[in-house]
Amino acid sequence: MSNRKQFSRRGLMFVISSPSGAGKTALSRRLLEDEPDLTLSVSVTTRAPRPGEQNGVDYHFVSTEDFSIMKNKQELLESAKVFENYYGTPKAEVEQALEAGRDVLFDIDWQGAQQLAQKMRDDLVKVFILPPSTQELEQRLTKRAQDPPEVVAGRMAKAGTEISHWAEYDYVIINDEFEAAYQEIRAILHAERLKRERREGLLDFVDGLLAGL
Repeated sequence: MSNRKQFSRRGLMFVISSPSGAGKTALSRRLLEDEPDLTLSVSVTTRAPRPGEQNGVDYHFVSTEDFSIMKNKQELLESAKVFENYYGTPKAEVEQALEAGRDVLFDIDWQGAQQLAQKMRDDLVKVFILPPSTQELEQRLTKRAQDPPEVVAGRMAKAGTEISHWAEYDYVIINDEFEAAYQEIRAILHAERLKRERREGLLDFVDGLLAGL
């Protein structure tokens, strides 16, 4: 058993954003598989489930009326309208995880990231994923075969707006090769966990060292 000094800490909010098709979902899933202390923030949405998606696992699928009720009751940390559908983050689940020292992963867009930054900036780490080119982005959207051509065209039309917010993020990764991009994003998570201000009891530990000199 290791005798290394361990410090407890409050969990962090790890946001990954990108234009649709740039790879944030695949990167998020891999990160969740490899990091047992990381949990996914399951958003609520008014859009219909895609093939293979499960209610309560990928999203909480709700009606527009129920979404409005949650928003009016201030039960959402953030909310946004994306491609004619609404998305939001349930507040209670996130706050419970952070207090327990668990990290929470967010797969949200720049609008949601802005709202989280206004409310909980000290807990927030934001990563933006860029595609290697617009041509590659369109190919990825087409190959995944989840949306009809007109939806793909709409996502491409909106990609420029999404990419224009890249400078609002703490880190930017170009997903030109999945494994390399994944290792970079995992390194960011590990480094942020070790930040001085996140490690509770560190001040007392250092005071003890100085008292013994």
